[in-house]
Amino acid sequence: MSIASALKDQLAIALEYDHSGAPRVVAKGRGALGEKIVEVAKAHDIPIEENEVLAGALAHVELGDEIPAELYKAVAEVLVFVLRLSGRVR
Repeated sequence: MSIASALKDQLAIALEYDHSGAPRVVAKGRGALGEKIVEVAKAHDIPIEENEVLAGALAHVELGDEIPAELYKAVAEVLVFVLRLSGRVR
């Protein structure tokens, strides 16, 4: 799953959730790197949720780290969005 803000200086954060523990930040970047993360997500049909505030908060999480507890609710809402897009949840 990728979360991207709609800023001129594109910020993108990619999360991975393997159903053990909390989701982890697996990629993050701004500018050209952020654009590349979004491009790769689109090429692999990975849903993208544009959320500038959440992306900004996740940008402070180190690569490979689980998201902090204070972001669980916001990320859970994104996961529900992704599951609905994939048809796994109504």
